[in-house]
Amino acid sequence: MKGFRFVNSAAKREFGKLPKNIQLLFATSLNAVAHDQDPFVDFKHIGSSVGKGAIELIENGSPAYRTVYCAKFGNTIFLLHSFEKTTNGVDKKAMNTAKKRYKDMVDIIKKENLR
Repeated sequence: MKGFRFVNSAAKREFGKLPKNIQLLFATSLNAVAHDQDPFVDFKHIGSSVGKGAIELIENGSPAYRTVYCAKFGNTIFLLHSFEKTTNGVDKKAMNTAKKRYKDMVDIIKKENLR
């Protein structure tokens, strides 16, 4: 089973600001991922825009919510970014944040030798 880790304190705060029912929904899906199963919610591979192995959990509605994670390295699921999506199409600011945090995650993996 994989463990969970927020890439930084901002990622933890963002997840904590999601509505409780969305937190539970995403946490349940991440628990499934920890047990080598697919998430229970819709998801999309976004490696081409964020980094190899990055996945976006999707809860559509008004507003919509997203959480970006990566479970590719070692036995850890890194939570990179969580946000409320209010625009149609790609939220470029959110994807830039996730991309920067992906690089931070890679630095953590190298520093702590978590391959």
